[in-house]
Amino acid sequence: MKVWPVIPRALAQEDVAQALDYYRDAAGETAALGFVAALEQAFAHIARHPTTGSPRYAHALDLPGLRCWPLTRYPYLVFYPQQQGHIDVWRVLHGARDIPAWLADENAPM
Repeated sequence: MKVWPVIPRALAQEDVAQALDYYRDAAGETAALGFVAALEQAFAHIARHPTTGSPRYAHALDLPGLRCWPLTRYPYLVFYPQQQGHIDVWRVLHGARDIPAWLADENAPM
């Protein structure tokens, strides 16, 4: 089984930093560390099984190849397409947000 490198873009890294700040401030260090563990678990899963992510937003936004994978126990989704040779993580967004608007951000890689 091939394991694909998972490469988060700058916006995805900013999303993660904001989520970590929130969890650390609102719920403490344990919650923030739990978020990191859930994110690492999600990255490990999509590295091994990139096609298992949902294509729901690919259809809604007309972005072929876009997939998302949920974090366990945290309401966040990892958005990525599988590129030649790696997994390109575009965003890590809270599931309650207006996902199409956030993905259409002027800085998004579309």
